[in-house]
Amino acid sequence: MPDVVAPGLRVLFCGVNPSLWSAAVGHHFARPGNRFWIALHRSGFTDRRLSPFEDGRLPDYGLGCTNLVARATARADELSPEELRRGAERLRRLVLGQRPGWLAVLGLGAYRAAFARPSAAPGLQPEVIGETRVWLLPNPSGRNAHHQLPTLVAAFVALRRAAGAGAG
Repeated sequence: MPDVVAPGLRVLFCGVNPSLWSAAVGHHFARPGNRFWIALHRSGFTDRRLSPFEDGRLPDYGLGCTNLVARATARADELSPEELRRGAERLRRLVLGQRPGWLAVLGLGAYRAAFARPSAAPGLQPEVIGETRVWLLPNPSGRNAHHQLPTLVAAFVALRRAAGAGAG
């Protein structure tokens, strides 16, 4: 699945890996039940709820999308620790080349494994990639029952405020 990036984005969102459905349709966070697009809008990053098929419009909002690992799976826990570590290296190269203001990684367990930070908590991370600050968000998959939509939206709002980003 292609990255949706441009130099100097305000926030680059990084999913763990594409779902089988997202890979089939070629768009980020496309699986029915994924709450990414709802949280993005309700938190004020976009002026309306975008469809996954409009992911190419994200740069119009100063936003982008990528994945930690390119391999599509039914569940993120099917990825090996080695795949996650390799994905972190690729992500570092992408961030250094594109220089977004913020990198928002969506997935606590994947981030902890990929970046060797086993106790990382959601929110601002101590790690900086070049000049890009890192923020950790819960995975927006509908399968992530630990974080209900209001909690997910609140986490996105906190990032939006920290990044000084808003719709338009």
